[in-house]
Amino acid sequence: MSKINFEDVCKQVCSLACETGNFIKSEAEKFSIESIEVKGLNNFVSYVDKTSETRLVNGLRKILPEAGFIAEEGTASKNVSSYCWVIDPLDGTTNFIHGMPPYAISIGLMDGNEIVVGVILEVNLNECFYAWKGSKAWLNNKEIVVSKSQNVSDSLIATGFPYTDYHLLKPFMQSLEYLFVHSHGVRRIGSAATDLAYIACGRFDAFYEYSLNPWDVAAGSLIIQQAGGSVTDFKGGNNYIFGGEIIASNSFIQQEFSKIVQNYLVK
Repeated sequence: MSKINFEDVCKQVCSLACETGNFIKSEAEKFSIESIEVKGLNNFVSYVDKTSETRLVNGLRKILPEAGFIAEEGTASKNVSSYCWVIDPLDGTTNFIHGMPPYAISIGLMDGNEIVVGVILEVNLNECFYAWKGSKAWLNNKEIVVSKSQNVSDSLIATGFPYTDYHLLKPFMQSLEYLFVHSHGVRRIGSAATDLAYIACGRFDAFYEYSLNPWDVAAGSLIIQQAGGSVTDFKGGNNYIFGGEIIASNSFIQQEFSKIVQNYLVK
């Protein structure tokens, strides 16, 4: 197999994400809540998610035919190649079906266990965040870096509320209570991919959530790290892609913020 140019692949993925984002945006104008399907408790999908995934999968197969897929709406394949696309065709479906932002497309490329390309398109603002292995991080062709906040007390924190997995709900709510008092505030915008993108460009200073999937965090974890940030699981390890939990920050407050999360959510 010839050596892959990650920069070239990333830019092709950005174009594909923007094309698919235009489809999502056009459908949002005429979408009816009657079009949703219920996959499980508070877990929704629509024809927009499914069509978006089909468009992305078809496009990504042209960019890198040898790669496999892990995707939210069911596309899964393992090829001989070590490369695998990890995609969420519409992160923030609940926001989408209620007609409110944000919602995003998230596309990560794994080489074995390493993320080597990450692209997140926030559809409403047409903001494309992206990075590849060894690159800087970018937003619509402008370099981005994480914030410079040095303490949690000076930071704006992002999180996502559990909507199907409530086994940590009580300690999670206790962690929120602490952060309400000891930070600039806590935001829950309903799209983990967008949360991570906002860490990378300095809008948020830290993010944590449990009960996540690989397609929620694959792209964003790379973009954050290329922007100078830090990403771990709740215990401080590297099992944040498949481990279902993530702590991400601007690096400066990672140690302090991790201790807060661990105090409530790691027993």
